[in-house]
Amino acid sequence: MQARVKDVVNMIEGYFPLHLAESWDNPGLQIGSCNRPVERVLISLDLDLEILEKALLERADLIITHHPLFFKPMKSINFDMPEGALIKGLIRSDISVYSAHTNLDAGELGLSQVLAERLELQEITPLDNYKREDLLKIVAFVPLPQEEAVRSAMSKAGAGHIGKYSDCSFSTRGQGTFLPGEDTRPFIGEKGRLEEVEEFRLEMVLYKKDLQNVVEALKKAHPYEEAAYDIYHLENEYKLFSMGRKGRLKAPLKLKDLAGLVKQVLQLDGIKVAGDMDTEIKNAAVVSGAGTSLIASVLKQNIDVLVTGDVKYHEAKEAASMGLSVIDAGHQGTEQIVSSHLCNLLSADSQNKGFKINFIPGYSSNLFHFL
Repeated sequence: MQARVKDVVNMIEGYFPLHLAESWDNPGLQIGSCNRPVERVLISLDLDLEILEKALLERADLIITHHPLFFKPMKSINFDMPEGALIKGLIRSDISVYSAHTNLDAGELGLSQVLAERLELQEITPLDNYKREDLLKIVAFVPLPQEEAVRSAMSKAGAGHIGKYSDCSFSTRGQGTFLPGEDTRPFIGEKGRLEEVEEFRLEMVLYKKDLQNVVEALKKAHPYEEAAYDIYHLENEYKLFSMGRKGRLKAPLKLKDLAGLVKQVLQLDGIKVAGDMDTEIKNAAVVSGAGTSLIASVLKQNIDVLVTGDVKYHEAKEAASMGLSVIDAGHQGTEQIVSSHLCNLLSADSQNKGFKINFIPGYSSNLFHFL
């Protein structure tokens, strides 16, 4: 089945909805059209002339990046400057560009989650309460025998997921009444006559992000001209999102050995470490990219080490003085995993949806070199 940019966007935002992004961020479509047909997609951390050249060699229709092409409004586009030449090349080549940034960082399957899993941390949980997504319950009133069709449509739209279970619902029989007005076209009954119909009360849970899709699916599948439904806010459960993760090491390691593991897993030429190299590490926090803004949160949780990037001297010194070791694996070093991660995630999703899309990892040259 022919895919378009909007189909890939829907897959990405299904995992990493835009509402998870920071207010200063600019995720989403950067250049191009959501209606452009797509067969080949290049995925990279950044977008520069080097990545554009790779995209042209790979005949890519779409480039997905982690860092947005546009952070601030541009006052001019000068083709003689690298950014202007890049924009000119993208438009001339009819290559669309989409970026998933802090919404990807905060997602359940975001980069910090991947980093924690690759370091084989155990009992991985969100590092802080960056955002929460509330759980809702939708109750629909459906006549027999349309209950199964409505339940199925709502399930496919995102309702009825509890843990690892899907299609979860509860229904009870009851009597519904309605009086069709003069301008109605009732599915059951007649205008001006009170009707009493045997109906199912169908209940399903859903997260707030799926509410619009579920309501649309309900209305489309429901036989009535005016579908009756209620929405309740639940307090018994919610989903937490965080830019970071925390977890327990499989076995305690000295700081120098954990640093070596980070270097090996991320295939880095070098890393920076602050702290006593012989201290025993039992648990860790990981934040891909630049995570020093979460140091205060880490210090409150009796965590032994923070693995992140872009750590300044005074930040590392202050953390170490308070007993928190720091492993600085670099911004690029902790985020270049985005290419392989999204390739695997989107390839599986697109196959399940019947799309024929080739997702290709695109890696930039290392910005920093170690002598």
